[in-house]
Amino acid sequence: MSPVHSRPSVPGSPPPIGRLPSRAIVHLDLDAFFASVEVLENPALAGRPVIVGGSPEGRGVVASASYEARAFGVHSAMPTGCALRLCPDAVVLRGRHRVYWEYSRRVMAILREVTPAMQQASVDEAFLDMSDLPVWHDAVEEAHLLQARVRELVGLSASLGVATNKLLAKVASDLGKPGGVTVVPPGQEEAFLAPLPVRVLWGVGPVMARRLEALNVVTVGDLVQVPEEELQGRFGHMGSRMARQARGIDYSPVVSIRQARSVSHETTFAQDVRDPGMLEERLERLGTRIAGRLLRMNLVASTLAVKLRYFDFSTLSRQMTFPVPTDDEHQIRCAALFLFRRIWDGRRAVRLVGVSAHHLTATTGQLRLWQGGDAP
Repeated sequence: MSPVHSRPSVPGSPPPIGRLPSRAIVHLDLDAFFASVEVLENPALAGRPVIVGGSPEGRGVVASASYEARAFGVHSAMPTGCALRLCPDAVVLRGRHRVYWEYSRRVMAILREVTPAMQQASVDEAFLDMSDLPVWHDAVEEAHLLQARVRELVGLSASLGVATNKLLAKVASDLGKPGGVTVVPPGQEEAFLAPLPVRVLWGVGPVMARRLEALNVVTVGDLVQVPEEELQGRFGHMGSRMARQARGIDYSPVVSIRQARSVSHETTFAQDVRDPGMLEERLERLGTRIAGRLLRMNLVASTLAVKLRYFDFSTLSRQMTFPVPTDDEHQIRCAALFLFRRIWDGRRAVRLVGVSAHHLTATTGQLRLWQGGDAP
């Protein structure tokens, strides 16, 4: 069943009565980001415990630690001197924030190619609202594709969570670290949270966790057993918020500040493909998804492009301009096949295929009415 895309008019408020939220939210979090960038910049550090942070002689703290360092108990915000006592062989590097922001910019650009409904939460994480996809599970496929693209194009590992809201997507991505894609299907929100410690809920820090523990509340499942009225009486507004979150309820929207410049979809095959039927079927499917996104975003495209990447990583692309900007599925699919047949040599195996729509403009009723036929 297709999801019902419901956005509250006020952030944090419930949706209108009679409409059930069935959003598809993806959270992407780059794994050990600063340390991973340093290893990428200096491959000699691969496999070694790496700490990015302040000087151990002063009051420096750990900003990021590789998973090799974390195996010794090193974690962010720990004093660097303490981290070195746990892991004496660690390589300690001072942070290079301009470099990290450049890598972050490259990752966020990849995310914006997928959907303009993207909210960057920090230098190394972002939320994407994929509720416009025809089937909820398509968001899971998109998450896997995003993970592969970030790895291939930037060289960084990312963990992703897919759920019906931002809270659950964030918790899911944390649980999948490093390099996982964790999915919380619709209807499983409360069961997913129940065994987890209450600290996973937003706003529950060490002090609140100790206050809850005094009530014999250790897990989120324990919290669900406490009446909301009691929580509200003890903790005020925060009590009501915890009661909602414990049941997997979060209405906060993904807030984007950019408009789409293009819409694209790509598929990297598990094994290189030479079968023309399989390649054309996948391109048609990508074209359908492009058309669906344009339709739901009330946009039309003037240009369509197709990209092929061969087994040897050589890449070719072609594009064409429509006589009239369009979101018509048949036109887009036909254009994708036409361009593919111009590019593919019929011999070399294909690693990746992609379709993208460019030069987007807002649609009008008149434009959609007459496209696909001659205007009178």
